[in-house]
Amino acid sequence: MILSGRGVTAVLGPTNTGKTHYAIERMVAHDSGVIGLPLRLLAREVYTRLVEKVGHHNVALITGEEKIAPHRARYSVCTVEAMPRETTASFVAIDEVQLAGDLERGHIFTDRILHLRGRGETLLLGAATMRPILEYLLPGITVVERPRMSQLLYAGSKKITRLPNRSAIVAFSADEVYAIAELIRRQRGGAAVVLGALSPRTRNAQVALYQEGDVDYLVATDAIGMGLNLDVDHVAFAQDRKFDGYQYRNLNPAELAQVAGRAGRHVRDGTFGVTGRVDPFDEELVHRIESHEFDRVRVLQWRSKALDFSSLKALKKSLEAAPAVTGLARALPAVDQQALEHLGRYPEIIDVATTPERVEKLWEACALPDYRRITPAQHADLISTIYADLVRQGTVNEDFMAEQVRRADHTDGEIDTLSARIAQIRTWTYVSNRPGWLADPTHWQEKTREIEDRLSDALHERLTKRFVDRRTSVLMKRLRENAMLEAEISVNGDVFVEGHHVGQLAGFRFTLAAGSEGTDAKAVQGAAHKALALEFEARAARLHAAGNGDLALSSDGLVRWLGDPVARLTASDHVMRPRVILLADEQLQANAREHVLARIERFVNHHISTVLKPLDDISRAEDLEGLAKGLAFQIVESLGVLFRRDVAEEVKSLDQESRASIRRYGVRFGAYHIFIPALLKPAPAELITLLWALKNDGLDKPGYGELIPMLAAGRTSVVTDPSFERTFYRLAGFRFLGKRAVRIDILERLADLIRPLLQWKPGTQPRPEGAYDGRRFVATTSMLSILGATPDDMEEILKGLGYRADAVTAEEAAAFLATQNGEAAESGADAGPEAESTGAPAAVTEAADAPAAETGAAETGAADRAAAEAPVSSDAAASGDPEVPAETRPVLLWRPGTRQDNQRQGGRHGEQRRGGQRHGQAEGREGGRRQPAHGKSQGKAWEGKAQEGKGSEGRPGGQRKDRGDRHDRGKPSPAKFEGRPPRKEKPIDPDSPFAKLAALKEQMKK
Repeated sequence: MILSGRGVTAVLGPTNTGKTHYAIERMVAHDSGVIGLPLRLLAREVYTRLVEKVGHHNVALITGEEKIAPHRARYSVCTVEAMPRETTASFVAIDEVQLAGDLERGHIFTDRILHLRGRGETLLLGAATMRPILEYLLPGITVVERPRMSQLLYAGSKKITRLPNRSAIVAFSADEVYAIAELIRRQRGGAAVVLGALSPRTRNAQVALYQEGDVDYLVATDAIGMGLNLDVDHVAFAQDRKFDGYQYRNLNPAELAQVAGRAGRHVRDGTFGVTGRVDPFDEELVHRIESHEFDRVRVLQWRSKALDFSSLKALKKSLEAAPAVTGLARALPAVDQQALEHLGRYPEIIDVATTPERVEKLWEACALPDYRRITPAQHADLISTIYADLVRQGTVNEDFMAEQVRRADHTDGEIDTLSARIAQIRTWTYVSNRPGWLADPTHWQEKTREIEDRLSDALHERLTKRFVDRRTSVLMKRLRENAMLEAEISVNGDVFVEGHHVGQLAGFRFTLAAGSEGTDAKAVQGAAHKALALEFEARAARLHAAGNGDLALSSDGLVRWLGDPVARLTASDHVMRPRVILLADEQLQANAREHVLARIERFVNHHISTVLKPLDDISRAEDLEGLAKGLAFQIVESLGVLFRRDVAEEVKSLDQESRASIRRYGVRFGAYHIFIPALLKPAPAELITLLWALKNDGLDKPGYGELIPMLAAGRTSVVTDPSFERTFYRLAGFRFLGKRAVRIDILERLADLIRPLLQWKPGTQPRPEGAYDGRRFVATTSMLSILGATPDDMEEILKGLGYRADAVTAEEAAAFLATQNGEAAESGADAGPEAESTGAPAAVTEAADAPAAETGAAETGAADRAAAEAPVSSDAAASGDPEVPAETRPVLLWRPGTRQDNQRQGGRHGEQRRGGQRHGQAEGREGGRRQPAHGKSQGKAWEGKAQEGKGSEGRPGGQRKDRGDRHDRGKPSPAKFEGRPPRKEKPIDPDSPFAKLAALKEQMKK
């Protein structure tokens, strides 16, 4: 083998020496030329630059999958594999000649280096490591070494999220590239990705995304080291190991330098380093990369071009020939040779490949690239199908090809799916560009090119959508240009800057959209706030002129304007005058802020004074004096509801005129409460609850807002929830009574029903329903009806109000009532005693001026009801003995609780007093047996202290605190209702309000 370097010039040096630019300038100086490049992507870049210089009609682009060949084109840009083996062109250039040492593609570069020459000039471009081997193999070659135009410096290790702008992060697997790009998108706005597996069109679009400044980061494989001209300031290695087609290995210093050298452009210095995933480079490696000192390339990969097509066996033998020149090494089997090895074992191939023409056609078919990266056997099967068509029909079966192309022609799916389809269509693009393989190659070249372009565009879109935040990237580009940003605000508050959604304006607060975090967030926010300055002023003017209907106060304490929160309420010294805190950004300033705050304060004050008008009126009352003014103050402080027992002394001290003055403001003096009925509605109750919660940090307390819906539904009583804050019941208009809470106005109606039963005097007719002996009563259906309660609920409610029950049998109750009715018939008395002679609680008699509620309940006798409610004894029911009498439920006789009741409660812990006490007896017996103590549902002879949940809040009729509040430890004495001397009638005070009321009733009767 005789080789010569005469007329050949080797331009060698590190990256960023302008070698490719020099080759383009030299080529256009000739009348014709061919340049070979290592990548289709790089070939496209050089083709574009040549077109700009000499016009598109003078430049051809020839790659394995693409062919643009204008008639009489003078210059050809090719991939090295697509370069002609012989040429008449005046100029020939081969770029990145150091790839001749590559195990996979090196033999192709070696062949072009040794044999392809231009008539006038031949240039070999590459790394300086090629100088010794080129001088040895090509004696007479001219070597020109070019220095790097800028410095390359080591910057150490940095986290990926802390890398400077205009950085390229290098990894060696698609999964790693995608993972890094996703991380950068979340942290820094986005990244472009460049992989060898992407189609050239997709790679071009991704590189353009980076070059145009839409993103500041590029995540790539070592494909960027092959001469791509990029504006990269820093290269960071996220991996330093790669799979070279045969094994995983560390990159050598020359390979690292080839990639790191992409940093810096022209005279601008560049830096390189590693990320936190790679160990920092040692000093020796850093020095070699910075000074471009690498091991020389000692051998080039070689494969014989003198192939013998006489038979399959002869072809294989010629491919295995050894080089005759020192410095060349026989290349390992490439993809085409591996395919030939597999096909040489197929019987159908052996039977067909029997002539030199058919063997040569088989070798031509084996050159089909494995774009799909499938197994050698699968790739060989595809070649076998194509070869069979070429031998039998002369061309590839177009129906078969149409079906394969149709399967790839779908733009749906994600990145991996689209990448697989692009690899598949690239196979058929290559087939369509092979001369003589198709009957209508032009049709299929256009169709496959169209499909590949469409798939490439779809893949670029998916990559951009996944790895680029377009909003942030465009804004950052505009900010770098120091351009005036154009902003607009939609009717629903969406803020757009340069047409991209950047956040939401709610009221006077701007919130950046998700994904705006990172180092550029302040810049985006600043740009948006500049655009919002005028909008804040305009909104302030609109709010200042808005009507009350545009504002609303919600249960969470927020004031909303047209649905957007603009202020929140917080506690102040006066419960009815909460403080207003404006919810606005700093951009709302000076007079505009003051006007907005003043308008919201006017609305809040107007809303409270309107919804709580009775409470507001009494808080401002100027006609109240003395005790009346003090009571009014307490009503306001308690937000409209007072327990009468808490103010019993003050109420007792009020004269009629003072009471009348308070009543004029809607206050009602009830038996159990002093309250304002107008506030027992959902809207006032909700606002009252909010005001209390603001004053007492109650917005987060359990039960807040839960009772208002029950009040709105018209519930007169509800089952209590022990987890709720108990005060919420009172604020919503309910009285907490143990396991049940009853609406306050309903309890006053209950008091109106109980009052005449305790005022009734035995022996007078008619006896009111439920009256028993003038001191006790039984629950009636009227009471159950207004409370919406069961008999068991009624027990709980009455006990919570401070009443105590004595249990008697239905027979005893019936006998006693019969006696009372008989006495009444004999006496014929019809007396109307004053309240003081009935034994009723003081508060019940004081509430006689309250209007009585209408009941409309049917009259039923106590004995009849007791018999109807009496449950059948479980023992009797089980035995089935008809002679065993059924145990009947006792009749509960309710009476106001006394101090003795409380003494009995504290005197004997755990002792159950008996029910069924008869009149004048301490204990009742039946048949010589002690009667069993009744349970809670049946009543007890005596109950302890008054209950109201966990602590009593009231007693029957609002008794004074000093009655029944103390628990004496003495032994309880039995109560007697018969046999004690009758109470002496007290003379009626003519100045008493009750005397005046009695006189008024007498006048009305007349």
